[in-house]
Amino acid sequence: MNQKIKILMIDDHPMIIEGYQNTLLFTKKETQELEIDIANNCDEAIAFMDKSVERENPYHVLFVDISLPPSTDGLMTSGEDLAAYARKVLPKSKIIILTMFNESFRIHNIIKTIDPEGFLIKSDLTSSELASAFQAVLNNPPFYSGTVNSFIRKAITSDIVIDEKNRKILHLLSQGVKTKNLASHLDLSLSAVEKRKKQLREIFDVQDGQDETLVSAAKNKGFV
Repeated sequence: MNQKIKILMIDDHPMIIEGYQNTLLFTKKETQELEIDIANNCDEAIAFMDKSVERENPYHVLFVDISLPPSTDGLMTSGEDLAAYARKVLPKSKIIILTMFNESFRIHNIIKTIDPEGFLIKSDLTSSELASAFQAVLNNPPFYSGTVNSFIRKAITSDIVIDEKNRKILHLLSQGVKTKNLASHLDLSLSAVEKRKKQLREIFDVQDGQDETLVSAAKNKGFV
């Protein structure tokens, strides 16, 4: 008996979508029948999701690229927002995140907020890995690519525990944001930011007080 699988692919690069689509169609099992919809932006993706809910014909799998232009109403600013929306309106759908971002903070944040059934870093991606990820997500999720698994292993094996605010401080510092500007990004006072940076220097045993040294030490531990 054939298994009908309804898929929504969301990416603003048509050639990339075509590659994903061809890979899945070429590698699917004989018993699988794929119905694939394609959205090139947030607005199209929301329309497809809402229509599937209205028709009571929800998607089984969503492929969501993180880097997308914002929706016209500004409510969706990235694929991360779309994935969060999908979790609400399509709670039984399996989500596969695809992204060029390979920073520890971003990976950690996506896993915590979205908890995707699949997480693929585009620089790792091959046709065989995409095919394997698709079948694994259908039958035995989750499936994470090598880079994602590496960051997870580093976080698990590290004896360092830091909270979300401190993770964000490290991420912003790695992006070149100056200390005086951190407060506005974090909803903290400047003194609170300075206190947290002092804690981070102690945690990572950084002696010279330089942001670059702190970021480098955090990178070595898989936190950036």
